[in-house]
Amino acid sequence: MVYNELGKTGMRLSQLGFGASSLGGVFRGIRESEGIEAVFAAIEGGINFIDVSPYYGHLKAETVLGKALQQLPRNRYYLSTKVGRYGKDGVNLWDYSARRAQESVYESMQRLHIDHIDLINVHDVEFADLHQVVEETLPALVELRDQGVVGHVGITDLQPENLRWVVEHSAPGTVESVLNFCHYCLNDDLLLDYLDFFEERGIGVINASPFSMGLLSTRGAPDWHPAPQGLKEACARAAAYCQQKGYPIDKLAVQYATSLNPHIATTLFSSASPANVKKNIDYVNEPIDPTLVEEVKALIGDQLRVRWKNS
Repeated sequence: MVYNELGKTGMRLSQLGFGASSLGGVFRGIRESEGIEAVFAAIEGGINFIDVSPYYGHLKAETVLGKALQQLPRNRYYLSTKVGRYGKDGVNLWDYSARRAQESVYESMQRLHIDHIDLINVHDVEFADLHQVVEETLPALVELRDQGVVGHVGITDLQPENLRWVVEHSAPGTVESVLNFCHYCLNDDLLLDYLDFFEERGIGVINASPFSMGLLSTRGAPDWHPAPQGLKEACARAAAYCQQKGYPIDKLAVQYATSLNPHIATTLFSSASPANVKKNIDYVNEPIDPTLVEEVKALIGDQLRVRWKNS
């Protein structure tokens, strides 16, 4: 496992990070005990960065993760969680106010059974008034950073232009990292266009969803996937081609996202299966097939960088 600096935070993160959304049963039902073992498998395999949110499973992911963390030494991992997106009784909720952001931090720490959050993120800023994020949400988190409650402050979003806007309109040093998903993977490398901007400002970059939310998987995109049909079909053709080659597209996807750009500190994937966690760790520790990368991109063709909206 390779470890990379996250901007100027001083945190050296494993190139593959553990996204805990699956622990909330976001994609399919899980057995809690198996989810806890998946966390252990990640740490034992060299992963030292765990990302979660109160939104995932509407508190369930943080609750299950907290049970796992109670059995792990605190110095074995860096932990990231978020504010802004929530849910209750199956209904999604958003609240980016300063008061709710600070309350949420303490609530998360209680569920996670920790007394310090290494990185606190404003979750999916595209759902917020970006001016409120800059003028209210981020200052509230910086206040907690100044108090030592949290170590570092970041923002997340599907749309990289929103991340750039928030950074441009915030005081220097406010935003220490950005998390973007589905834009540094085999079918979409849009994030590359923004790396110089973030690096010039000392802002660390976290990538997420190397499988593009299931587009780049042997199983194929789930029914709820928001991608347009043309992109789904192109990725399905690429997956079938990889299968014929005896090289699962899942393997190529996670290798691509973790091995080809040193400016991205870590790439998050999510699984509640210990076996799947171990498999992906093995993948990133093996060399990638660059020829197959180019063949897959050629198959995706004019669907490269085709985008969709968050939901």
